[in-house]
Amino acid sequence: MTILVAYVARPEGQAALDKAIEVATRRSERLIVVNAAPGGSQDDTIVNGYEVERVEERLAQLPIQAEFKQFVRGNSTLDEILHLIDAEQISLLVIGLRKRTAVGKLLLGSMAQEILMSAPCPVLAVKAP
Repeated sequence: MTILVAYVARPEGQAALDKAIEVATRRSERLIVVNAAPGGSQDDTIVNGYEVERVEERLAQLPIQAEFKQFVRGNSTLDEILHLIDAEQISLLVIGLRKRTAVGKLLLGSMAQEILMSAPCPVLAVKAP
């Protein structure tokens, strides 16, 4: 089976990555790290080249099979994650959470909530420190 982690270059993404590596290594499962967003000039969730290299170097040192995938092709983050869950037989999805105010959630929505409600597999939500 395979563990999927939704990654962004922020504290919640790092917390999710750390936990996913821990769980995948303990279970000896394959790990896929995905960074996905529709793209556009206002999209700050896209990981830059330096960060991609940093994550790929970390994954290369693991005792398990691990890979980084990035999708910026106009689809929503949720659609890309749901597609990977179906295509890769995902046993666990790991996401990071950050503290937001109620007004922030109302105005911006909550990708974490959408993922939790839509994912057909177990989801582990990790709180950023």
